[in-house]
Amino acid sequence: MRASRLVGLLGLLQARGRMSARQLASEFEVSQRTILRDIEALGAAGIPLYAVRGCSGGFELIEGFRSDLPAAGSPRHQPAPDDRAPRARIRLSPRGRRLATLLGRPAGLRIRRSSPAVAGREGWVEAWVRIGSLDAAALDMLALGAEVEVIHPPELRAEVGHLARRIAELHAGRNQQESGW
Repeated sequence: MRASRLVGLLGLLQARGRMSARQLASEFEVSQRTILRDIEALGAAGIPLYAVRGCSGGFELIEGFRSDLPAAGSPRHQPAPDDRAPRARIRLSPRGRRLATLLGRPAGLRIRRSSPAVAGREGWVEAWVRIGSLDAAALDMLALGAEVEVIHPPELRAEVGHLARRIAELHAGRNQQESGW
């Protein structure tokens, strides 16, 4: 439930712009405290949102940010998931399984009952996850870091590798003195 609420929350903020915790709580039929925890979880997952204080305040996404999720009108009327959506096959470490559970992503993760053993990867399991877009799926994989390996499709594996190399390049060889911090 929480994962779908987080996706719905992101979709609402994307579609409607600034919304108060009270408005969001009403839309999702949960408490304002639950919404605040969800906002905190989205921020921790790297979604660029911020709070505006005051009588017309609320939460909103940083201008220009767009997720690959479709904009939502109301979370109470979400379409059923498309069973024909492409799927990715991945391997998860035990820590990766815990991270995926805590983060609620990737959404719709399904662990295979029996996973073939892989040398050097004891305890890792295979799983399937539906992917809506390559970019969103790559970000979901990056959220799990070195605790996930994309097996299929090759396009997703290549995109995750490309993004990981870009991250490594940004952090390679720079120390605090060079960066001016």
